[in-house]
Amino acid sequence: MCGASPIPFNVIGFTADPLRAEFGWSQTEILLPITIFGVIASLLAPVFGWMADRFGVRPVALWSLFAFGLAFAAISLTPTADERSTLYIYYAFWIVVGVVGIGSTPVTWSRAINLWFFKNRGLALGILLMGTSLAAIIVPRFAVFVIETYGWRSMFAAVGMFPLIALAIVFFLFREPTVEERPKAIESDSGKLTGVSLGTALMDYRFWLIWLSIAAIAGAFGGAFINMPTILGLRGVEASTAASVMGILGIGIFAGRLITGALLDRFWQGFVAFPLLCLPALSAWLLLGDTITFPIAALAGFLLGFAAGAESDLIAYLTGRYFGMANYGKIYGMLYMPFGLFSAASPVIYAQVFDRTGSYDPILEIAIFVFVGGGALLLLLGRYPDEFPEAEDEIPVPEMEPA
Repeated sequence: MCGASPIPFNVIGFTADPLRAEFGWSQTEILLPITIFGVIASLLAPVFGWMADRFGVRPVALWSLFAFGLAFAAISLTPTADERSTLYIYYAFWIVVGVVGIGSTPVTWSRAINLWFFKNRGLALGILLMGTSLAAIIVPRFAVFVIETYGWRSMFAAVGMFPLIALAIVFFLFREPTVEERPKAIESDSGKLTGVSLGTALMDYRFWLIWLSIAAIAGAFGGAFINMPTILGLRGVEASTAASVMGILGIGIFAGRLITGALLDRFWQGFVAFPLLCLPALSAWLLLGDTITFPIAALAGFLLGFAAGAESDLIAYLTGRYFGMANYGKIYGMLYMPFGLFSAASPVIYAQVFDRTGSYDPILEIAIFVFVGGGALLLLLGRYPDEFPEAEDEIPVPEMEPA
């Protein structure tokens, strides 16, 4: 809930009006930081995944959570001077957030869950990723309250405390399983983790089908999600009501996580993924036009969130089922890369369309087809592998007693 995956995306859309009022920045300039953050974080995802494979999830995730909280709060120190240099300083703070934050995302936490569970892995991952749903429910309303009461700088400082609070909890309660506690299904007879190497995964057509599917869905979703407050505002929805819609979107993510996870434990992923990933196409269609009622906006937000919850579950689940656990962190990091890159680029693409045309309708119409196409790609993956090779050089998991 408090990591670098959900928090930046849940607050930046609400900074558009105050930043435009104070500095006169365009919508594209205001949303560019999420692209900067996303690109840097995505490129570093395989590195943090490798570190989680090599050193364990606990040290990587905890240090990243700590650094992310401080870096995000530091954005509040952006100067007040109305100069061009202020924009670049603002961007610099976001660069730091991207460099240090990615270890606090599912790139690390999902490895731990995959090591604990196999039979009910989908549901376990869904419960893990409920954290991002809770962020979408809680953080937008909190951010709007702080912005309206104390200003946008105070919002960054206040929201930056969330990761630090979470750090205190996971420091005492979180650990990875010992070798004896791991499910036998992810190990060889000798007790080592099984799975293909990153090089082998990169030569597998299934890796690139998953990569393209993630890229398509993230590219269509990210801009709709980040620009949702502005899209709703153009249709006469007030900021407080837009925050409520974002909360409903979070409920959709919440439901998508659990339902998708439970379904993945019982049915082949293609039968689950395709219909669920078509839901945001309906959401994009509902958002077209000049006016929108609250019930329709709420439905659009829920469907968009439900599909987002499904996609996040799928990345972690498909990585473990099609490529094994021996090099999970590196492979997951490579599959997280299109998610981060296209989620980061998408808001700027949406904003550019709006800046040039004065409407989001053209990009929403394109998104309808992209959502359907991205979901259809997963129908081509085929059955899960029956077995994997043994890891050649597994790093022992340090023995730790739970706090």
